[in-house]
Amino acid sequence: MSHRNSVLSLRTQELAKATRVFLARGSKVKRCEQCLLPQAECICASKPSVVSNSAFCFIMYTGECYKPSNTGRIIADVIADNHAYVWDRTRPDDAMLALLNDARYAPIVVFPQQYAEAERCINSPLELNAVQNGKIPLFIMLDGTWREAKKMFKSSYLAKLPVLGIQPQQASAYQLREAAHLHQLCTAEVAIEVLKLANDTAAAVALAEYFAVFRRAYIVGKPHLNFTELAE
Repeated sequence: MSHRNSVLSLRTQELAKATRVFLARGSKVKRCEQCLLPQAECICASKPSVVSNSAFCFIMYTGECYKPSNTGRIIADVIADNHAYVWDRTRPDDAMLALLNDARYAPIVVFPQQYAEAERCINSPLELNAVQNGKIPLFIMLDGTWREAKKMFKSSYLAKLPVLGIQPQQASAYQLREAAHLHQLCTAEVAIEVLKLANDTAAAVALAEYFAVFRRAYIVGKPHLNFTELAE
C-alpha cells in the first residue's frame, strides 16, 4: 500500500498559495506529477515497499520543494513516516513544533557536528536512551543550499536537540547539483547513511537502490548535464 509523500504534498500546498507561477529550470518539460521526472523517464513503477523503524522530518527552505532535483521526496517515497514543512525564521509551523514534541519520537538533527556544541553531538541514534527505550528516531533534515541549511540550523526550536553528523568517506555520487565542497552528500545519500547507523538496514538498501534509479533517470532526461547548468 502506498503512503503519503509529505514533500509532494507540501509542494502542492505551496503552489496553491503562490501568487505567481513558479518556473524552474526545465519548466517546459512534461513531467510525471509524482516523481517529477520527464514522463518518458518516470520511475514510479520502481518505488519500493519496505518497512522502516525510522521517521524523517524535512525542514525545507522556501522554494526547495519545487525543485525536480530535490531528493527529499525520494526519501519520502521510501520511508512511510515522513513529514515536510517550510522553514520560517520567526513563525515556525505549529504542526512541525508539535511533531518535534511528540512523545513517540526521538528527534535528531542531521548536520555536521563542527557547528554544534560537543555535548549535543552523537555518533549513532542508538546512543540515545529514548531510542533504546523504544522511541522512533526522527531524523530532521535541513533541506536547502548549504548557506540556507546553516541558517536553518540556528533555529531556536532545534537548539537543544542532539546532532548526528555524517563523515562521508568519498565524494558524493550525486552530480545533479553543485556542492560547496566535494565531500558534501545530497539529502538522499545522507539519509542512507543515517538509516545504516540506526540499523534500519532494509530501508537503507531500498533507498540506495531507488536513489540510483532516480539518478540514472534524471541524467537520461538531461543529456547535456554539466555542473554549470546544475548550480541552483
